[in-house]
Amino acid sequence: MTDPNLPLPKIPYPEWQHQVQAALLEHDREKLLEQMRTAEAAIFNRLQAISQTPDHEAERDAIQDALVSLRIVKRGSLGFPDWEKK
Repeated sequence: MTDPNLPLPKIPYPEWQHQVQAALLEHDREKLLEQMRTAEAAIFNRLQAISQTPDHEAERDAIQDALVSLRIVKRGSLGFPDWEKK
């Protein structure tokens, strides 16, 4: 249980991180699939928005990490295949 008196951690990329967190914390399988779609769409939209500039390297790295986490949940909780297995 979290302490309501503790400050919430700052989210550096709210354009997509809220949706990713919601997907990673979802336990209901049916809701999880929709949360995954929402998170992936938010990431896609953000990548489109930052695609024309060389800045945002840290955000691109954070997006890569988020996508890895989403893939792990998709394989573990939704039964998606592991395309990286050899």
